[in-house]
Amino acid sequence: MKPKKILVWFRNDLRLHDNEMLVEAIAKSDQILPVFIFDPRNFEITPHLSYRCGAIRAQFLLESVAALRQSFQRLGGDLLVLKGLPEVLLPELVEAYDIAEVYHHREVAAEETQVSADVEDSLWKLRINLRHFIGHTLYNKEDLPFPIKDIPDTFAQFKKKTERDAIVKACFLAPEVISFAPVENAGEIPALEEIVMPEAMGSSIQQELTGGEAKGLQHLTTLLEEGSPIYKKAIKSGAGKLGFSSMLSPWLSLGCLSPRMVYWLVKDAEDKYGTNPNFNQILLGLMWRDYFRFMLKKHGPHFFNDFALKPEHLVPEEHENLLFEQWKTGTTGNEYVDQHMKLLNTTGFLPHAARLLLSTYLIYILKIDWVKGAAYFEEKAIDHAPANNWCNWALVAGGGKKTGTDKSAVDIDKQFKLLNVTLPNSVA
Repeated sequence: MKPKKILVWFRNDLRLHDNEMLVEAIAKSDQILPVFIFDPRNFEITPHLSYRCGAIRAQFLLESVAALRQSFQRLGGDLLVLKGLPEVLLPELVEAYDIAEVYHHREVAAEETQVSADVEDSLWKLRINLRHFIGHTLYNKEDLPFPIKDIPDTFAQFKKKTERDAIVKACFLAPEVISFAPVENAGEIPALEEIVMPEAMGSSIQQELTGGEAKGLQHLTTLLEEGSPIYKKAIKSGAGKLGFSSMLSPWLSLGCLSPRMVYWLVKDAEDKYGTNPNFNQILLGLMWRDYFRFMLKKHGPHFFNDFALKPEHLVPEEHENLLFEQWKTGTTGNEYVDQHMKLLNTTGFLPHAARLLLSTYLIYILKIDWVKGAAYFEEKAIDHAPANNWCNWALVAGGGKKTGTDKSAVDIDKQFKLLNVTLPNSVA
């Protein structure tokens, strides 16, 4: 009797711990075939003349894929790595390896869900099922105290009702034994220059963080150890102008860290050391990530309808290119804007508060369409996740008014004070 094989298609879920998709595939099959595909569309130029993925973010991705491959190799298997279109390659793999089912994690942003739909259509022609899993959120959608269509549109209500009436499930254990489908050639992980366009390579890169599950877990556990260098740095930053940053988001964005793992380790640290504001900020950040993903799940692209700036509120077209270039290169003349734009361009990371400053300045001082800023962050930010990036920018563009969120979500007045500029009458 031939073995039942399940293909496990990894996307933004590059870990073994708390991975229901992987655990289920192992349980329901005789052999699994883990696959990662570098889709060239994820590195193309955008309609806003930025790139979907710049060099720093791509390097972090390459490191994370390499780390996942090493994890499988330690268990006696490998990660099949390919470059091309998933909707073309996956059906070919199904036929070549006699695959019974394909498992993957469902995404929520439009472009990512379209890829899933195209894959599902192409597999269905072979009568092969694409099974969807949800592994990017703290709370599973079936555990929420309301159906997706009734999720509160204000964050405060979403947080209050969810924390009161839902539970965070325990993590799935990382598998210790896996039976792999034999693969003659697992493919090479491409070099950075093979996937990133030359114009998006950038210069003066000073990447401080390394991708991969082990690095993410190491950062998290060290962060939560009282007295550790990371803990001391985090506590000290909490008293600074821009506040606390755990720097967990790069690993969360690629699924190298599970939100539930972060949650439960924070809870363990609270039991050991007591609560503190920085632990609360980590948990609050996880709630915001859930909120944004569920907002896109509920509304789709319509979530952004209320955030479009009217033409009369935008800078004249003849000045836009110069102003936008100054913002991107950190040459605006504003100390905080320039300092943090240069930091973004060289390290790929910014604290959340700094992102609010930069987006506030672009939208309300330079009067440039927020979509261009969001697209630039997509290219540069090492922790880009579609829901987080685009929804955060949209909230700033809404000025904290009642446009799908609550006033407390983005305090524009506070941002202008931090920038040392005067709040325009149009926003006051």
